[in-house]
Parts: sequence; C-alpha cells; structure tokens
Amino acid sequence: MLVSRMPSGEPEVFASVQGEGISAGVPSVFVRFAECNLTCTWCDTKYTWDWEHHDRATQTLEIEDALAARVRELAGDIRNLVLTGGEPLLHQADLVRLVGQLAGFRVEVETNGTIEPTAELAGVVDQWNVSPKLESSGNRRSARLRTGPMTWFVACPAASFKFVATAPADLVEIAAIAKTYAIPAARISVMPEATDRETLLERSRWLVGACQQHGYRLGTRLHVLLWGSERGR
Repeated sequence: MLVSRMPSGEPEVFASVQGEGISAGVPSVFVRFAECNLTCTWCDTKYTWDWEHHDRATQTLEIEDALAARVRELAGDIRNLVLTGGEPLLHQADLVRLVGQLAGFRVEVETNGTIEPTAELAGVVDQWNVSPKLESSGNRRSARLRTGPMTWFVACPAASFKFVATAPADLVEIAAIAKTYAIPAARISVMPEATDRETLLERSRWLVGACQQHGYRLGTRLHVLLWGSERGR
C-alpha cells in the first residue's frame, strides 16, 4: 500500500484529534495514503500526488502488518481511525486488509466522492467524510462530480458532505450541487479553505451567515487553529 512519508522518513501515521467534519475534536489516529485522482489548486497535501513539484520518493510502500502495528503503537486508548490522503479510495483492497487487522477501531474515510466504494470496503467503514470539489478547486466538473459515486454516498446514511469554500460565491455552487444530488442540508458542512489561523478566522466569519441561511453546519479546521500548516498534526 502506498503511504505518504513524513520528513523524518517514517510513514505518515500520527495521533491527533479529528480536525474537520462532523466528528471534529474526536481523538484519532490518522493514516495518510498517497496519490489522488484530482488536482486541487489549493490542496494542502500536494506532496502526496503532485510529482512535478514533489519527489515521489517521499512516498513509501508499506505492508499492512507493519502499518497496523504502527497504528496500534500510536493509538493507546484511542479507537477512532481516520484513513485520509491523497484519495484513499484509490487503494480500496489495501484499506480492507489494513482495517481487517485493526479490530475494535471505529473507521472514518476521507474521500472526494468521485469513486464508489466496493462492498468489501463499505462493510468495514463506519463513517464517510465526503468532500465534493467546487469549480474553485481547478478541476473539470466531469472529474470532480460523478453521478454514480455521488448517488451512492447520498444513499448511504453513514456519509456526510463537507465542502470547502474559498469565497461567498462558492455557496451558490454548493446549493446547486445539493439540489442536483438531493443532499439534505443537515448532512452538509461548509468550512473555509485556509492553511493559517488568520485566513481561517476571517473566512469563518462570513460563512456564519451563509450557513444560517442554508441550514448548513459551519465547519472548521481545528488542526490549523492549533498548529497552522505543521504536518503530523
């Protein structure tokens, strides 16, 4: 399985708190997988997929036994596991094997919502944090919004939808996507795109009114508030 590597050379597996979405604040262990099928202009983990500007050698091939042992070592009493990326659903068989060695963990998967999960993976995941990308991400609509996977996630009661907003105009597009795919407002959170505290707070302020208007949850990025753009947090 292709996993991101920390600057120290270790696989990017770390214990922190979930920073985003409906389980923000929950103590969690994170495993960050490499590679992505989208190329968001504002992505804060480009080192997992942008091989024009980052060295592919910064990724590491890991076997599930060693990775599962690392998760258990870091977890202590933590029992929430977050599989993130990159795009983890590019590695579905690997995820199934990894989770199979981590009995007792509650499993969350962060995904951009463009790939439909296999039945095997769906059977071992407790929560899907789906983040459909907007035009501001720089991706073509046909690449970032795919009817089959989106329909699957909307039908799945374990899925919530997390949009990243860069400007007030993004709320118009979010509302249109919600209407197209019949996503209830109660399942939508919107968080500001930001990698520093000042931008996060400034954009959060104008998002409050938009969330009140549409009935969305106001999301944040706790790890940015606490540690800025520091990795492994």
